[in-house]
Order: sequence, then C-alpha cells, then structure tokens
Amino acid sequence: MNNNLTQSMNNTTSSCGHGIYQSLKHSSLFTVYDKMIALLNDYAAPLPPFLFRLILAYEFWEAGMMKYSGENWFSHITFPLPFSLLSNDMLWTMGTWIEIIGAIALLLGLGTRFFSLALIILTLVAINTVHWPDEWNTLAELWQGYAISDKGHGNFKLPLLYLIMFMPLLFNGPGKWSLDYALTQYRQKRQK
Repeated sequence: MNNNLTQSMNNTTSSCGHGIYQSLKHSSLFTVYDKMIALLNDYAAPLPPFLFRLILAYEFWEAGMMKYSGENWFSHITFPLPFSLLSNDMLWTMGTWIEIIGAIALLLGLGTRFFSLALIILTLVAINTVHWPDEWNTLAELWQGYAISDKGHGNFKLPLLYLIMFMPLLFNGPGKWSLDYALTQYRQKRQK
C-alpha cells in the first residue's frame, strides 16, 4: 500500500513538473527535522528507559528502606491468593527485600525484565490490598481513588503510574545505558 502511495505521489510530481512533493522533500526545514530525529535516535534513545529506571529505583528503594527500618504493618491486611498462604511476616520480609534488591537492579540495569516483573506483581498486590478503595459501587466512586491522598477513597494513582512506567522496561528492556545491554554485547562478541 505504501509503495502504491509513493508511486502515485511520484507520478503526480512528475506530471506537475516541479510538484509540491519535491519541494517539501528537499526543503531545508525537513532536512533539519530529519537530522534532529537521527540525532535523537542515535544518542537520546537510551535516555527514557534510563530515567524510568532511575525514578522507579528511587521510589522502590525508599519504600523498601521504610519497611526495613519500620514495623510490620502487614499484620492487619488480608492478602489475595496465593499470597494469603504465606504469613504476613513472611510477606513483609519478601516485600522489603524485593523492593530493595529490585531498586538496586533497576539502577544498574541488571536483570531489568525479571525485576520489573517482580515489582509489577508486588505493585498489583499493593493496589489490591492497600491502595484500592475499600468499597465502591460505580466507576465514579472507583475513580475517586485515582488520587495521591489518604481521604478514604483509595490511593492508586501513583502505583498505577509505576505500572505504566514498568511496561517499556518489561517489554523493551533497560536500554543501552545498562549492565544488561553491556552483558549482551559482550556475549555477542564472544560468540563471533
């Protein structure tokens, strides 16, 4: 389909002599734009996954250290299956260390997909047990929980944003500025 469109445009431009398409194609504005895009693709593409890793590492480090130095407030929480099969003390310890180790791994870009998945699961459990409104009957009532507050309606805005930030890391990896990328490059050179 694109070939037909290109052919049609070429036929139109050749029949018009100096057609609009040819003028736009050689315009200095488009040349500058193409160079900027090439520059961004070559040098700035690793920046977004790196920034996602940094902010998520900071947030989960902070949460893990708060749990590490605090008291277990999981004791009154009912967790969904299969997590309810474990004791709340065990879940507290697991959550603490997954957040701390996951934060370090994200910062370094090491095992990024594994730790992204682990932290996604942890975040989904947190949304279900802590951040979701206790009771809601309409979507409007549920939407009140999409907030960063503690007014009794839930508080799932921030964890939902974390989940969205994890998606590119899970599906596309940590980017070039990571140990995962460096290790992959090293393995590929050794195989040659």
